Amino acid sequence: MLAAGAKVQAFDPEAIPNTQAIYGDRVQFMNNMYEALAGADCLAIMTEWSEFRAPEFQRIRELLKTPVIFDGRNLYDLELIASKGFHYESVGRPVAG
Repeated sequence: MLAAGAKVQAFDPEAIPNTQAIYGDRVQFMNNMYEALAGADCLAIMTEWSEFRAPEFQRIRELLKTPVIFDGRNLYDLELIASKGFHYESVGRPVAG
């Protein structure tokens, strides 16, 4: 994403030291998961912290510019997330057919 020119705002309390060592100031680290969403075009989930499993979906919709979630950990039920009005890409999950 960085190579494509994206601005990355991230929250992962365990990975910050290692990630900063690799990316320096090219990634902006935030204090909590909601702060990382403020003004973002989308949410990309790359880890499975328990606090990510039951978020305030309405708050996420309010913070994002567009209601788009790319979920690399398949945390959410497809029907639930659709009912909340999100475009949801559940990476690696089989497509019902």
